[in-house]
Amino acid sequence: MRTELISIQTETEPLDGALHWPDELPARGGILLFHGNVMNFYSGMLRFLPPALTSLGFACLAFNRRSHDILGTHDSRAAVGGAFQLVARDIEDNRIAAAWLARQGFPNPIVIGHSNGGVLATQHVLDHPTTPALVLLSAHRGGKIDAALGAGTRGSGMMTEDKHVSFKAEARRLVDEGRGHTLMIMPGWWHVVTAETYLDRLVNMPDVIANASRITCPVLYVRGDKEVPSQYPAEEFKAAAAGRCDIEIIPDCDHYYRGSDEPVSNAVVNWLKKLPS
Repeated sequence: MRTELISIQTETEPLDGALHWPDELPARGGILLFHGNVMNFYSGMLRFLPPALTSLGFACLAFNRRSHDILGTHDSRAAVGGAFQLVARDIEDNRIAAAWLARQGFPNPIVIGHSNGGVLATQHVLDHPTTPALVLLSAHRGGKIDAALGAGTRGSGMMTEDKHVSFKAEARRLVDEGRGHTLMIMPGWWHVVTAETYLDRLVNMPDVIANASRITCPVLYVRGDKEVPSQYPAEEFKAAAAGRCDIEIIPDCDHYYRGSDEPVSNAVVNWLKKLPS
């Protein structure tokens, strides 16, 4: 494949990324790749999938949302990154990237999202109903997680767990005082977050199962066998889906697909090959 580094302008910092082209042109279509929470365009599936996808003749756009990584700087010493993410801005970044890809000649790309990128992908597909296919790689269930955290049902030590009540109260106090951008050390993943971002995350995530009932394009839902089905609900999604949904469970595979690049790539490629051209 051939790779072109790109930068897509927004009203603030740009969406940097890579446009991967198949060696043989013209490309048969486009694919949008959405990275997981606080990840980026050069790690995880956005790194290992493009060679397989371009071998099928697709042009692939891998890009950073403005919420990439946990913290960073861009063109000043002001901090940016995942600690400052907002759900609405993430959705907007995906829309901006799709519009950019359309200007390159790919107005209806296939969408592939990993983890939180998969959750956002379900909303993107609802907002772009001409999407021809969707691949969810270990998408979590999303939705309003405030009640689940309070009940201690999320597991894995994510999103503060047993400290949820006190952490949320402190975040609310900071927001009410006009200090919503204050960074807070968060017990559990993803380690550092602003007060505003924490509160936004609790109530504004797209609900994957609810979205499934309105998604009519073909869907492939991939999960590793080391992942908890209640958190990564492939079977529930299939039962709720308005259209075709296929499930692939990858043996000896965790959430980040460590050591499983090849079987995950094969599952995606083999499924895409079966789609109508």
